[in-house]
Amino acid sequence: MSTVTRPASTRTPPGAGPQSAPRPAPRSVPRWVRHLFAGYLPLTIATLVIGLPLLWLILSSFKTQGEILTNTIHWLPGSLYFGNFSTAFTIVPFARVFLNSVIVTVIGAGIKVILAIISAYALVFVRFPLKKTIFMLILVALMVPAQISIVPNYVLVAALGGVNTYWGIIVPTLGTAFGTFLLRQQFLMFPTAVAEAAEIDGASHWTRMVHIVMPMRRSAIATLALIYIVLEWNEYIWPLVIVNDPNHMTLPVGLTLLENNEPGSTAWGVVMAGAVLVIVPILLVFIVLQKHIVSGLTQGAVKG
Repeated sequence: MSTVTRPASTRTPPGAGPQSAPRPAPRSVPRWVRHLFAGYLPLTIATLVIGLPLLWLILSSFKTQGEILTNTIHWLPGSLYFGNFSTAFTIVPFARVFLNSVIVTVIGAGIKVILAIISAYALVFVRFPLKKTIFMLILVALMVPAQISIVPNYVLVAALGGVNTYWGIIVPTLGTAFGTFLLRQQFLMFPTAVAEAAEIDGASHWTRMVHIVMPMRRSAIATLALIYIVLEWNEYIWPLVIVNDPNHMTLPVGLTLLENNEPGSTAWGVVMAGAVLVIVPILLVFIVLQKHIVSGLTQGAVKG
């Protein structure tokens, strides 16, 4: 008896005819378009937003009052007018005020960086009880606005005779919660093999911190130093509260004295000239420290 073999079914699924062609692949965006809209365009917009007001400030410091207070915008001054700077030096003792800012910034930022390094090293490399609790209290301190402590600090500092003094400006702002948190996170990534080898060789905590940890984390320390220098240099509220003598004012507070003798009118050119004197030194410091930050990112690596 013969067996009849039925041919296999050639039924095609619905929608898939014999003439169907493969779908075309989605068109990729050109690389130059991605670079333009994802990189150069946002960078250009951010540069214009930040740079144009700064450029206007610098150019206006060399303009006369009539060139500033006009309905028609003129970017470039008709001629370089240095009278705004001479007037600013006449109204405010800028030499003394500049020296005050340098003293407050160098001492305040230096102490903050040192305290941040020591406290962060202790939280990472030193064994002591309640370490996690202390770190949690540091995080809580980061959440407290600095403005809350202005009145208590003023009452305490004034009672101790700190009005119109350098220590009265510096001491109440020496809290290093942010710096401790930042450096602690950096020290946690420190190679354990290097720390253990130094401990086996008999190196003390001070030797490990100064000669091993700090050189290998110089980029983070330089970044923190830059942040504290900018904050100390631009601090306005606390020096304004604790100082009322022009001979002890810092530069941001000294700008408040740059007003026209006529009531209700402000010499904007003089104010902008004073603002330029405040901005230029900190820009130079930023440029110098930026080189150390970039170089530090490529150093301190552990070779296996």
